[in-house]
Amino acid sequence: MGCTSSVYALGRKKKVTIPEAVVFVPSVKIPAQSDLQRPLKGLIPRELLDRLVCLRNQIVLVAEDTDASAIIELRRALEEYLSLLLGLPKKEHGLEDLVEFKWKNLEDGRQETCVANSWFELLSVVHMMAMLTLSEANTLMIPKDYSGSGVRVVSTDCKRNAVDLLLKASGYLEFCVKNVLVHMPPDIKNRLPKDFQDGVLEAISIQALGQGTEIQLGLAVESQKATLSVKRRLACELLIYFSQAYQCLSGCDMNHGYGKKHMWFIKWKFLESKAAAYYYHGLILDKGNEPSCHVSAVCCFLAAEELLAESKRACLSFCLAAPITRSPPLWGAMKHLHQKIPEVASRKSQMYGYLLEEEKALQAPELPDFQLSLRPDDYELPEMDQAWNREKWEIESHSLKEHLKDYENGIETE
Repeated sequence: MGCTSSVYALGRKKKVTIPEAVVFVPSVKIPAQSDLQRPLKGLIPRELLDRLVCLRNQIVLVAEDTDASAIIELRRALEEYLSLLLGLPKKEHGLEDLVEFKWKNLEDGRQETCVANSWFELLSVVHMMAMLTLSEANTLMIPKDYSGSGVRVVSTDCKRNAVDLLLKASGYLEFCVKNVLVHMPPDIKNRLPKDFQDGVLEAISIQALGQGTEIQLGLAVESQKATLSVKRRLACELLIYFSQAYQCLSGCDMNHGYGKKHMWFIKWKFLESKAAAYYYHGLILDKGNEPSCHVSAVCCFLAAEELLAESKRACLSFCLAAPITRSPPLWGAMKHLHQKIPEVASRKSQMYGYLLEEEKALQAPELPDFQLSLRPDDYELPEMDQAWNREKWEIESHSLKEHLKDYENGIETE
C-alpha cells in the first residue's frame, strides 16, 4: 500500500499519487546497505561471502529503484538469498550474531532498524515476501481500466488468484510467528519494529484469510448456484476472522506508524462483516412461519443497517489515517449489500411493524458459529545452499588473523 511517486525533472516537485487499498498491505520494509564483508571475512569461503553480498545488494537496488513494484524479480532474488542466508543462524557455524543487518521502511526510507542477529534477517526476508504477496493481491483487485459506466470490473480468475495469494501471504506470516520469532532471545525481540510483534504478524496472517473469505463471499453473491446458507456461512466466517485479528492486536502497542491505520482497517472490516452476517441470517430466519421468526429477522436487518452506517465511518477514518489511502469503489458482496440492507430493513420493518410493537425488548439474535474454511498455505524454507558444505570449504591461510585485524580497524574508525 506504499505511496508511489515520480520525478519529472531535476528540481521539480514529486507527483504524489494516493494509493488505493482493497487488500490491506502494512508498511513494507526493504533491506538497507549493510556490511557483511568485514565481520564474515575469513570465516566463510570468499565465493560464498561474495554471493551473499551480491544478492543482498541486488535486492536493495531493485527495491529502491522500483519502490518494490518489481515483485517477480524481488521474489526470485529473495528466495535465492534465503538459501544462502540459512547458514548464518546455524549454531554449529557460530555466525549468528556477527553481522548487523539494517532494514528501513519503503515509504519514508528513514526509519532504519539495525539488529546484529541472523534470525532477524531471516524474519525480515520472509516478512518482505509476505508484504510483496499482499501487494500483488491488492493489484489484482484493482483493474487498470473501468467499463464505460465507471463500474469496477475484476475478472473471476483475478479474484481466485488473489485468494491464492492471500493464503500464501498468510502462510509466510504464520511461519514467521511459529518458526522464526521463537528462535530470537527476548532482548532482540524487544528491539524489533512494532509491526514485527507476534500479535501484529498473527493478526495480518488471520485478516489475509478474512479478505480471502470476503472475495469468496463476493463470488457467491454473483453466482446463481450459491445458496443463502452458503452466503450466511461465508459472512459469519468473515466476521470470525476479523474478530480473531482484533483479539491478536488487543495486547500489542499500536501507537506507531501504521498501527492506528491497521486498527481502523480491522474495525472497518469487522463492522462490514457483522452487517453481512446479520443480513443473511435475517433472510434465513424470515423464512420461518412463526411470528417470532419475523421479529428476529427484522431485528437482524435493523442491526445490519446500523452496522453498515458505522462501517462507512470506520472506512473514512481508515482512509484518512496516515498514510492516506483512497477507498476503493464498492465491489463484491458489499456493493450488493450497501443497496440491499437499507432497502430490506425498511421494507421488513414496515411489513412487521405491528409485531415489533408487541415486543417489549427488541434484540438481535446470536449469530451461528461455523468452523473456519480457509487455512494458511504451508510454507517451508528452501534447502540450504550447497556452498555451506563445510567439507568442501577452502579458506585462505591466516584469514582469521586478517579478519581480526579488519575488525580492530573497524572499531578504530567508528
